[in-house]
Amino acid sequence: MRVFALRTSNPAFNRYFWKQPKSYTKARMSVSGIILKAISMLCLVTVTAAYTWHLYFNGVATKWHTAIGMFVAIVCSLYISFKHNAAKYLLPIYALAKGFFLGGISAIAHQRFPNVPFQAIGVTLITFFVMFLLYRWKLIRVTRKFRAMVISATVSIFMFYFIGWVFWFLKIDIPYLWGTSWFAIGFNVVAAMVASFSLLLDFYYIDRQVGRYPKEREWLATWGLLITLVWLYVEVLRLLKKLAIRF
Repeated sequence: MRVFALRTSNPAFNRYFWKQPKSYTKARMSVSGIILKAISMLCLVTVTAAYTWHLYFNGVATKWHTAIGMFVAIVCSLYISFKHNAAKYLLPIYALAKGFFLGGISAIAHQRFPNVPFQAIGVTLITFFVMFLLYRWKLIRVTRKFRAMVISATVSIFMFYFIGWVFWFLKIDIPYLWGTSWFAIGFNVVAAMVASFSLLLDFYYIDRQVGRYPKEREWLATWGLLITLVWLYVEVLRLLKKLAIRF
């Protein structure tokens, strides 16, 4: 699939995933329904993240909790991508798995740099509301050109990460990804900005689909938002850690 043929950088909002299914219910997607589901899923993330955090600071090795959580979350996302009707069943599992992953990396960050994870949470929440207001007040218009730019940047960033992970497994260091040089910090800043702009694309497509699609599609919309929020948090956490090391 061509990059510019995509409708958004988030797979949950690709046109393929929003094909109109046969439905016998009159209930339609609503903003309140998406908000309620998003809050519920974030609560599940918090539960397992707090549990992993507790284990880590009680001397329990959480390496496997973190690794398995990441693996399960990836598997759930891939399955939802191709079987989007399964979102309402797999999303809670995805949220719990992501909690293990986030709890593990956050605990490690907190041990070395106290309060950095809480700062990252604050920055993520502030960014979310700022992006929402920018979209609602139409201070940034989600045009076709804007979408193409965000999509291209997102694909490029994940390609860099994929290459970085391959080299990491081969024990080859990639300073621009894992280091604390100004270039590495700049890359992190760009990645965090792109993640922020992805929220605008998510808002745009949710806004267009509300009232048109069956209510069960709220699960798919929630999954999309959760993906972007987790990505943004991870980027902010990595950036704050690099800045803490640097300064």
